[in-house]
Amino acid sequence: MKQFKIFIAGTLFTALTFPIPQVTAGQLTGTTALSCEAILCLSSGVRPGECSPSLSHYFGIKKRKWSDTVSARLDFLSMCPVVSESGMPSLVNAIARGAGRCDADQLNQLLRDPESGIVSSAKPAYCVAYENHEWTIDMTTKYVGTPKQGGFCGEEANYAKALAEWEERQAELERVRVEQEGSWLSRFAR
Repeated sequence: MKQFKIFIAGTLFTALTFPIPQVTAGQLTGTTALSCEAILCLSSGVRPGECSPSLSHYFGIKKRKWSDTVSARLDFLSMCPVVSESGMPSLVNAIARGAGRCDADQLNQLLRDPESGIVSSAKPAYCVAYENHEWTIDMTTKYVGTPKQGGFCGEEANYAKALAEWEERQAELERVRVEQEGSWLSRFAR
């Protein structure tokens, strides 16, 4: 087994290396190449433009039932020779279940209670498995704030900024609340 770095449309993916069996240069073409590229691209939160063809192919796989979509996406990813190597079946499984469903926007929609509007801070297990897989990088979402005070899911890379904005918003809401309370109390003091 060898470690290798893969070129996608002339760009070297240096952040990720996967153990794969000996592969000759001409072996990774067509759908097989798209499958390997999709695994690499979906293993990172940073997705260069070179990922577009493989991601379009991957996300274009849609069936009537979600379970059939997951199964078809697993079949596509399984075309890459790397999937039989140690640790790869769990990565491919995590990708098929979590990719496109575990970013901040999707989590905020999924975790929002329709009646209260509160966004839960509890991630689905498939997102935890996807984000925390040993071979994924830069794709973690973090909860900003608290659920009952307008908390939401944000990308980890922007967490400090999002938290600062949330704290400013909370301080402003508190200032308005105190101001309104003072105004209400002043009516009775007359």
